[in-house]
Amino acid sequence: MEKILIVEDDDDIRKILKIYLEGQSYEILEAENGYEAMKQIDNKLDLIILDLMLPDIDGLTICKNIRKKYRFPIIMITAKNADQDKILGLSYGADDYITKPFNPLEVIARVKAQLRRYNQYGDSEFDMDNPDKIYYKGLILNKKSKKVNINGEDVKLTPTEFKILEVLLVRKGEVLSGEELFHLIWNDEYFSKSTNTITVHVRNLREKIGDSSEKPQYIKTVWGVGYIIEA
Repeated sequence: MEKILIVEDDDDIRKILKIYLEGQSYEILEAENGYEAMKQIDNKLDLIILDLMLPDIDGLTICKNIRKKYRFPIIMITAKNADQDKILGLSYGADDYITKPFNPLEVIARVKAQLRRYNQYGDSEFDMDNPDKIYYKGLILNKKSKKVNINGEDVKLTPTEFKILEVLLVRKGEVLSGEELFHLIWNDEYFSKSTNTITVHVRNLREKIGDSSEKPQYIKTVWGVGYIIEA
């Protein structure tokens, strides 16, 4: 049974999420503040639903601390117009966000999509003898171990960042739009602001692999169209 931690100071929202997710056979842990959340992150979690506005430790700090140790998916809960929080949260390692007020069925869909991807592209050790690799300009992407190495240095990517890089390398020479990347990565319904999510993930990926949007070595932006790794 997959284990999900709900971090939310609003009792009603937390209870509703718990009811719906338990109905999908997930094991649910709860935290009503950041302090309680930090005490539970070592409980072999599979996913966290994290409200960014907490009474003690803010969600961005929690997100950043989690990413120092773990790669499981983090779904943020944000206010309706908190665009800057969404951008910061994704920059700090969150994988997706839900905007209040939300439909619990959308939450379930996003949870399932994140867990599907994480179970397929989660943690494993980098194995230099693994033959299932992609080589490109000093970069080695190991499809089986889900690790990336550039010029002899391991690069730690989130599962989403890894999948974006893998898709662009596998389809080298093709321009892929934000919507196409979303469908290929999540295999799920495209939401109106999903392209913004992809944009932030690509930016974070570029920073980690030492790339630049102005003079890209790996990921090139085709303005108004999408992204490409040239053949």
